[in-house]
Amino acid sequence: MAIDLNKVRNIGICAHIDAGKTTVTERILFYTGKIYKVGEVHEGTATMDSLQEEQERGITIQSAATTCPYTFRGDDYKINLIDTPGHVDFTIEVERSLRVLDGAVAVFDGKEGVEAQSETVWRQADRYGVPRMCLINKMDKLGADFDFSFKSLRARLGANAIAIQIPIGFGNDFKGIIDLMNMKAMYWTAEDQGVNVTIKDIPADLQDTAELWRGEMVEKIAEIDDSLTEKFLTDPSTITVEELKASLRRSVIALKCFPVLCGSALKYVGIQSVLDAVIEYLPNPTERPDVVGVDPNDPSVHMTRPHSADAPFSALVFKVVADVAGTLTYIRVYSGKLEKGMRVLNPVNGRKENVSRLYEMHAQNRTALDDTGPGQIVAVVGLKDSYTGDTLCDQDKPIILERMTFPEPVISMSIEPQTADDKKKLGEALTTIRR
Repeated sequence: MAIDLNKVRNIGICAHIDAGKTTVTERILFYTGKIYKVGEVHEGTATMDSLQEEQERGITIQSAATTCPYTFRGDDYKINLIDTPGHVDFTIEVERSLRVLDGAVAVFDGKEGVEAQSETVWRQADRYGVPRMCLINKMDKLGADFDFSFKSLRARLGANAIAIQIPIGFGNDFKGIIDLMNMKAMYWTAEDQGVNVTIKDIPADLQDTAELWRGEMVEKIAEIDDSLTEKFLTDPSTITVEELKASLRRSVIALKCFPVLCGSALKYVGIQSVLDAVIEYLPNPTERPDVVGVDPNDPSVHMTRPHSADAPFSALVFKVVADVAGTLTYIRVYSGKLEKGMRVLNPVNGRKENVSRLYEMHAQNRTALDDTGPGQIVAVVGLKDSYTGDTLCDQDKPIILERMTFPEPVISMSIEPQTADDKKKLGEALTTIRR
C-alpha cells in the first residue's frame, strides 16, 4: 500500500487546559468526514475523549490518535492527528506525542492568550524541533482580544508570530475572519455547522486595519527570506500570494516563524482554514530531517534512516495501551515497510517481536491493515516486551532511535493489595502502566 508521503501530515493539537483543543479536533473529524455527528466536550460526547473519566470531567487525559482524509485543491491528503491533554499532570502524553509528530497546531484561548501550560507545551515542541502554527480560538468568548493574545505569543513565548488572519469583531460580535493573504472576508454559519464558507469583500470599516496587518505580514515574511527582501525594499506590491505562501512554508519548516490563525471551534468558524493551513504550511515526513539513532553495538556510532520505503525498517514505540484485543502498541514508522506477521527486533532489549496485527486508529475504533510504510502512525498487536520509547527495527540492520524525555515525577506513593488474591492483579496493572 504505497502512499505518497507528500500527501501525508502527522500533526498534534496541543495547548493549555480549556483552550478548546478537543473541540477543534472534533470539528476537524467532522469536516474530514471521519464522524457524521459533532460531539461536544461539555456534553461528554467528544469522539477523542473516549475514556469514561474524560467524558465525566470534560477534559482530555490521554492522547488519542486518529487518521482522517482531507481534500485540498483537488488532491487527497491523509492527516494523522493526535489530540493531547492540556493538564500539567498528563504532560507525558504531550511529550511522547510531540516526539513522533512532524508538525503541531498550538491552540490559545482568545481571552487569556499564552497561559502557563502553553509555555510548557511550546518548550516541549522546541525540544523536538517541531514546526508549529497557532490558532487563537474562542474569539466568540466575552472579553476575547486578538491583539492581546497575538502580542502574548511574541512576549511570553519569544515566538516570531506572523498573523495570516484577523477576526471580524470580538465576543458576541464575532462574525468571521479576514484572510490577509487573499484580502477577503470569510463567513460561516452555525445552521449548516460551518460546512459552507461564504467569501466576500472586506467590510469598509475594517479595510484600513486589514491593510496594516497585511503590510506587517508581508514585511515579516520578507524579513526572513533573502529572495523576497529585495523585492520588498523595491516594491512590496510585486510580491505575489504564491511567493508569500511558498516563503512562509519554508520558514515554518525551518522553525523561523509561526503563522497565526483565529476562529471559534464551538461556533464552527475557521476550522477548514486551519486544515488548509496544515496542508499549506506544515511539513510532510520527507521535509523533516532524517531520523537519527545509534548503533546498538556501539552507542558512539551515529546512524540515520531516510523517510523511504526502500530503507531498512525502523519505528519508535510512543505509547502502550491495554485493550480488550490485547496490548495495543502505538508506533511511528520512520523508514522501511512493516507487514502483518513480520518479525522485528527490539534492539533496546535484544528481543524479537511478532507483529500479529496492524491497525489504523480512530480514537477507540480501528481499521485492520495488511502493511504500512514510512511516515505512518499505527497500532500493533502482538508485541510482548516493547515499552514506550523503545525502537523496533529490521533484524539485520539494527538501530536505536532517540527516546523521548520523561519528566521527573512530582508525586510518589505506595500501593498495597487488600488481599493476597489482588496481589497478582495489582502486579499486572502496575506492569501495564509502567509500559
